[in-house]
Amino acid sequence: MDETQDHYYSSSLPISLSHDVGERSYSNAQINRGTGISGLKKRGHGSRSWIKIGRDGNFQTVRLDKATIMRHCSLPSRDLRLLDPMFIYPSAILGREKAIVVNLEQIRCIITADEVILMNSLDGSVGQYRSELCNRLENEKADDLPFEFRALELALELTCTSLDAQVNELEMEIYPVLDELATSISTLNLERVRRFKGHLLALTQRVQKVRDEIEHLMDDDGDMAEMCLTEKKRRSDTYTVNDYFQTNASGRVISKSAPASPERTFSGVQMLQRAFSSIGNSSKHGSSMSSADNAERIEPLEMLLEAYFIVIDNTLNTLLSLKEYIDDTEDFINIKLGNIQNQLIQFELLLTAATLVAAVFAAVAGTRKCLQLKLQQQ
Repeated sequence: MDETQDHYYSSSLPISLSHDVGERSYSNAQINRGTGISGLKKRGHGSRSWIKIGRDGNFQTVRLDKATIMRHCSLPSRDLRLLDPMFIYPSAILGREKAIVVNLEQIRCIITADEVILMNSLDGSVGQYRSELCNRLENEKADDLPFEFRALELALELTCTSLDAQVNELEMEIYPVLDELATSISTLNLERVRRFKGHLLALTQRVQKVRDEIEHLMDDDGDMAEMCLTEKKRRSDTYTVNDYFQTNASGRVISKSAPASPERTFSGVQMLQRAFSSIGNSSKHGSSMSSADNAERIEPLEMLLEAYFIVIDNTLNTLLSLKEYIDDTEDFINIKLGNIQNQLIQFELLLTAATLVAAVFAAVAGTRKCLQLKLQQQ
């Protein structure tokens, strides 16, 4: 682990740039001191704090820039942009050639076949992930799952647990408010329900995104095969050794003065025919073997994803049930308000009718009085 630390550590400023800034610092301070300081901070912004966790459970905190991580993990810059804490991106799990990019809520990390590069932050989920993963790697060394699957499993476990806890907390808060609103409609209760409904909508979108991401991985065998990093590394090492021995075996030097054997001499056309026939046979055999081999390799990952898909799907169903309860309460309140409105309309009609009758009686009484006055005058 100490040898890799020197490989990862890099200065936030290049050497030539730091000398140039040192030579011009006095002149820049005289011209525009604020601009020089902001420019220096902007140049050093690419280096961030990361936590490296190895296979043996040891971890260390290092500062890495984006270029170093891209070179080591063979990742494009757009994948690292998903892990940028300055932006809010939806949850994503991306399988690449040499790494798995994980962005699940507050857990943002890069998983390789040998280590986990976890973005360091003050959030409690990051510390919990680091301590739990180190504990499992140190105490559960007999686990059959590859290293990258164990790291991914912990990220999914903590994410699903965190989302489920938030859903349970929201459920405990919103049910009493809805029951109180159903009995007594007030502006305060309506405002509280409106706030809880906005929180429910945001939480549903987050849970839905995690569920969709797991479902997408389960439906695509190619993406799951890309995430088998340990197996790909083992095969790559095996191919490298085989190529080395084949090169040594075929690298014999043949003397120009040695006579050519007629039995071992082939024309170029025959050699091409043999090469094409061997390629065709190997491709037919390899296609059947590769499909069966891929199914065997991705089976542990598929079972892992299926288990957490059930958990997150249950959490989503809880949110949908809570949303239906809110809708039912709103319908009940609308019916109750409609009933009150109908009663007010009926009372208004009765009041109007009474006013009309009173006006008629007043008009009749006034007319009668006028007639009596005219009779008395005559």
